[in-house]
Amino acid sequence: MSVTSAGPSTTSPPRTSPPQASLGRVTAAGFAGTVIEQYDFLLYGFMSALVFGALFFPSADPTAGTLVSFAAFAIGFVARPVGAVVAGHYGDRIGRKKVLVTTLLVAGIATTLMGFLPAYADIGVWAPILLVTLRLVQGFSYGGEITGAVLITTESAPRHRRGYYGGFISAAGFAGLLLATLAILTVSGMDRPAFLSWGWRIPFLLSIVLVVVGLAIRMGVPETPAFAAARTRHRAPLLEVFRRHTRQVLLGVGTGFGFYVTFYVLLVFSASYLTVQLKLPATVPLVAVAIGSVVALAVSPFCGRLCDRFGRRPMLVTGSGFLAVFSFGFFRMLDSGNAPLIYLAYALAFGGVMIMFSPLLTFIAEQFPTGVRYSGSSMAGQLGAVLGGGLAPLVATALLTASGGRSFSVAAYVSAAMLVTLGSALALRETNQADITEG
Repeated sequence: MSVTSAGPSTTSPPRTSPPQASLGRVTAAGFAGTVIEQYDFLLYGFMSALVFGALFFPSADPTAGTLVSFAAFAIGFVARPVGAVVAGHYGDRIGRKKVLVTTLLVAGIATTLMGFLPAYADIGVWAPILLVTLRLVQGFSYGGEITGAVLITTESAPRHRRGYYGGFISAAGFAGLLLATLAILTVSGMDRPAFLSWGWRIPFLLSIVLVVVGLAIRMGVPETPAFAAARTRHRAPLLEVFRRHTRQVLLGVGTGFGFYVTFYVLLVFSASYLTVQLKLPATVPLVAVAIGSVVALAVSPFCGRLCDRFGRRPMLVTGSGFLAVFSFGFFRMLDSGNAPLIYLAYALAFGGVMIMFSPLLTFIAEQFPTGVRYSGSSMAGQLGAVLGGGLAPLVATALLTASGGRSFSVAAYVSAAMLVTLGSALALRETNQADITEG
């Protein structure tokens, strides 16, 4: 790689053989940390739909309270690109592992502290201020976590298995979602006053236990072979990204956009839609998400193998094309109010999401050379998350209100987002056989 005006560091690391570790342990380190971070981040999303509107953003109008709660949910996404910049810089400068240990610790502390927060009725306006502050810390941490987990796994895997092992990090998101769902289901059976008083806090407080386990696994993993062997370290890797790889960043944003819109409409908006608009018990969306998560985890290994064999783009096109059409059927099934039909809708939707998400993170990471891979792929991913996931519950709620409660408008929004993903993926190069060990 040529030296840019940003300049490499004064000394380049020698091309020594990187320490070898069990690929299973490396994958477990990436998987465990991402499970915990997703548990933390998605737990907040569930609570935004179920209790935060009443506890931290009280309003005479339940819909208004939910909208404000979703706005606070979106704030966490604003911090994600900032976290991506910081984590990407240090991840490309000093290594993937050190950054991953830090992001896991910071997110775990923020989530645990949420469990101790007094409500609006106790301390007034300071309650939402403190909640939003901790949400920003969560978002900052998550901005660098998932990309680092993908890199520590894929940069350690053999070329013909990168999609398979990288798919475990995608699956980790659904494992974290399943844990969060089960934790909430466990406490949601309490009577409403007890749940609002202290029951909702238990899943947040459990985060510290998960963090200790994750750190124990992650501390024992060495740096990735690709990073250890890279000859170039840029003093300002993000500047190098925008100097030479702007196209990959923009198309990476577009490729992730549809996934994040769909995922957070399914996760956050639909939970509110089923409970507030259709007046169904909170257990219905929670059980539906748990079923969908199990389906996603079950198909994940097969998706990983397929994207190594046939390529990343065919999987992305198949998944996004299916969801662009099925989004309309999904909301028709929800509108039936029939719980088994709703569970089937989530199972089909989450299966489609995993078809496209399994190769997504690896595909975006493989678009960038080693010296700027953390910065480039984290920035592309997190901008897609902000524009897609962060705004999705707000946009969906606004569309539903503007259309007089017709879910067709939300389905059209999801379908359009999927078409953005499909077109962006086709514009990027196929990478399943690319050499990612140089740069």
